[in-house]
Amino acid sequence: MNTQTTQTYQTLTATAKDAAKICRLSKRSWFRLNSCGKVPAPVKIGGSVRWRLSDIKLWLEWNCPDRKTFEAMQQAGEEK
Repeated sequence: MNTQTTQTYQTLTATAKDAAKICRLSKRSWFRLNSCGKVPAPVKIGGSVRWRLSDIKLWLEWNCPDRKTFEAMQQAGEEK
């Protein structure tokens, strides 16, 4: 992966710390919600775990549904 590609992924994704900050939560609270399936699913890039910023934004706009509901809402939106 070249430097430009790496920088693109970094601007489109967030670490747990960044995601928690966006939602005004502690990193520990973010991980707890992730463990319970209450936040969007993370993606693994190499050995790193990240969250798509677009997913976080949409999740917040949709009033923070649990992961299963969020994924169903995303699929319903794609089918239209």
